[in-house]
Amino acid sequence: MLSGMSVFREDILEGHVALITGGGTGICRGIARAYLAHGAKVCITSRRRELIETVAAELSAETGGEAIGVAADVRDPEALVAVVDATMERFGKLDTLVNGAAGNFLAPAVGLSSKGFRTVVDIDLCGTFNAAKAAFAAIEGAGDGLILNISATLHYHGTPLQIHASAAKAGVDAVTRNLAVEWGPLGIRVNAIAPGPIGDTEGMKRLTPGELAAKLAGQIPLRRFGTIDEIAQMAVFLRSRAASYVTGSIFVVDGGQSVTTVGFT
Repeated sequence: MLSGMSVFREDILEGHVALITGGGTGICRGIARAYLAHGAKVCITSRRRELIETVAAELSAETGGEAIGVAADVRDPEALVAVVDATMERFGKLDTLVNGAAGNFLAPAVGLSSKGFRTVVDIDLCGTFNAAKAAFAAIEGAGDGLILNISATLHYHGTPLQIHASAAKAGVDAVTRNLAVEWGPLGIRVNAIAPGPIGDTEGMKRLTPGELAAKLAGQIPLRRFGTIDEIAQMAVFLRSRAASYVTGSIFVVDGGQSVTTVGFT
């Protein structure tokens, strides 16, 4: 179960099989946990084999669901094809892809190397495309397909020290809309979730240390950071039949941060 009580029926995702990139940590681990708790089978992938296999075992034990972990780097298209093959071999189908693998760090534009910029774009943006292409045939064949991309709100306004991640996530939004148009006729829905500040992630703790976190929370209309569970609940909804006519949409889950003025009191 999710923290507290889920608003969804426990078996709402029964029969679905999801591949989740970046599923070893943070938001995507939370989505994997929620999918398992609601009846789906899940393959999680990231670069670190020991981590991903351990997390898969932990999530299976915690939820009573069935998860496997297969290591891959989303920058390597052939490795992703191998992950899709492993998922198909284990579960017999694949109808859902959650693209959550991401890289980020704070860096002023003038001090950011071309390699640093390119690395984040390669993971976040190119990795999203690579995974979608690798999974396409399996998802099309399964029927009722869903690709769910994890975006961000950084690029909705200028964000200091985040030019690399902002550019990458703007691209993820574009990929979401374009694939929704191209693949909609084939029965594949493509949507994105754009989380705002999610307080219980390592990335958020690293990027907003100390007093900066309190200041940022005070500028959010709901006056708090979000939680991993709140993003996971949205991911469950988008995989459910309740969202069967939803595609090409980017769901902002940020407590109203992106629609207010900095310094709002």
